[in-house]
Amino acid sequence: MDNASKPNHHAHLKEQFEEIIDSLSLGDLQKRFLRDRWLDQLLWFESKAGLNQRRYYVLRLVTIIGGVIVPTLVSLNVRENNVADTLAWITFSLSLVVAIAAALDGFFGFGERWRTFRRTAELLKADGWQYFELSGPYAAADHAAAFPAFTAHTETLIQQDLKAFIAQAAQARGHPGQGEQVAGGEQPPAHSAPTA
Repeated sequence: MDNASKPNHHAHLKEQFEEIIDSLSLGDLQKRFLRDRWLDQLLWFESKAGLNQRRYYVLRLVTIIGGVIVPTLVSLNVRENNVADTLAWITFSLSLVVAIAAALDGFFGFGERWRTFRRTAELLKADGWQYFELSGPYAAADHAAAFPAFTAHTETLIQQDLKAFIAQAAQARGHPGQGEQVAGGEQPPAHSAPTA
């Protein structure tokens, strides 16, 4: 999905789920949880997954394409001094760009972030659909009866992601067990969850 269609996708997803939420026989506080906690987190994870995927792909493509071009440029046997000097500077510059792209990808871990955000977004989405359809663990008589289990599972998914983030940040800093934020780290927005 290209960048131009991303806002449309998120707007459509938000509109779709808000319509479903509005149609449920739930109290205002429960609907507020669905909008302000579950849907907000789902959209945040969707957005971050897309952003990190694009960053990862750009850096990887620069590394791969540049990594193929640099040896080709080095192997050229140009005898004209003017052309040879220009080619040397181009090769040097391209090598530098490749090294920077690889270092940024390694430091920020956009690929790992993308996969983690995508996993959490898909788990939240699947859990939401099960709740809306009253299937799986929510096969209860109605949405109100299944709501406590749904909120508990939503919070568990968000906390699991947060724990994984803290572990990755601590590992990146070389301090196992400490929850410092890694440079450029992204945490989901904190919202207090209303009680049912």
